[in-house]
Amino acid sequence: MRRNGLTAILVSMLAIGIAQAETIKIGAILPLTGPGALIGTQQMRGIQFAIDQANAKGGVRGNKIECVFEDNQAKPDQSILSFNKLTDLEHLQVIFTAYSGPSLAMAPLATRKKVLMINAGAQADKLATASPYLINTLPTIGDEIGVISKYLAGEGKKKAVILFENDAAGISGRDDYVDAFPKTGGTIVAQEPTQFGQTDFRPALLKLADAKPEVMLVSITAALSNMAQQYKQLGLTFTVAGTTFFQDPDVIKDPSAEGFVHTQIRIEAPPELAAEFKQKFNTEMEFFVRQYYNATQIIMVAMDNLLADGKPITGENMRDIILKVRKFQGLIKTNTATVPLDINVMHDGKDVTIKKMNTD
Repeated sequence: MRRNGLTAILVSMLAIGIAQAETIKIGAILPLTGPGALIGTQQMRGIQFAIDQANAKGGVRGNKIECVFEDNQAKPDQSILSFNKLTDLEHLQVIFTAYSGPSLAMAPLATRKKVLMINAGAQADKLATASPYLINTLPTIGDEIGVISKYLAGEGKKKAVILFENDAAGISGRDDYVDAFPKTGGTIVAQEPTQFGQTDFRPALLKLADAKPEVMLVSITAALSNMAQQYKQLGLTFTVAGTTFFQDPDVIKDPSAEGFVHTQIRIEAPPELAAEFKQKFNTEMEFFVRQYYNATQIIMVAMDNLLADGKPITGENMRDIILKVRKFQGLIKTNTATVPLDINVMHDGKDVTIKKMNTD
């Protein structure tokens, strides 16, 4: 009789546990169409891959995870509409973001509504202080530009021009080049702006070529393949240098990009994980997939910590626990924005690491 009573209690407790388990929804506002769609699709797959893996193992403490994806086309105004939709109608407390302009546009809303935003792809310097509710899992562009500038100086590249996008990310990069490159003993002799999504770079490239540079410092985030092909078609021979946004599969395999050099955030996937991803999506586990997979892991670890402490998953609680834990073991050991960097060069259709460097 006692055994039956104990069994009844255990069954009752299990039923309560099952009843309490629920689907935890998070959001992601990414460019899934338009000029940024290639990168946005990688980011979406990284998030979904991490969620699918977690759900296959029972979710986070029995709670399934679901991500609601919104397409912002990398536009700040559309991002604001999507943010309000996810927070006011869906009541989501955690939202992934990408691209500097959209992230900066949403940052004040995140502060006001106390909704946690996670950025694993945008790098404008202003993102570092845009909102106490914005967590960046990679360094700002200034860190990378300081590193590539030192490297180029060591290679004897002293005379530079800048090709930049006339938007938040591009202008931030341009300003950092203007600050960092002269500190290494170099000189900036010309600058040319482009527009996000622009595909004809020939006029800008010809103007920059007139300055007879040794290196072109690039701060653009879209249509890199077009730029590389037109650089080659024009017969230009100066070095082309940039940052992690050069990690574009189409650019890497394009012969026109032979010799392009750039900083690269170091984040690797174990072979078995990369193989599992390729089997699922029939494509390689590229850089931005790894970045957002890693960021999603951070979010789920934070959720697990909160649920273990019996606390609700709110933007404020998520922010507090991430800042408390700080160091997360995922694909990279990260304390939010400090990660290792490499110098890579594109050669024979591959992106080859030639030097490992630090951001300090």
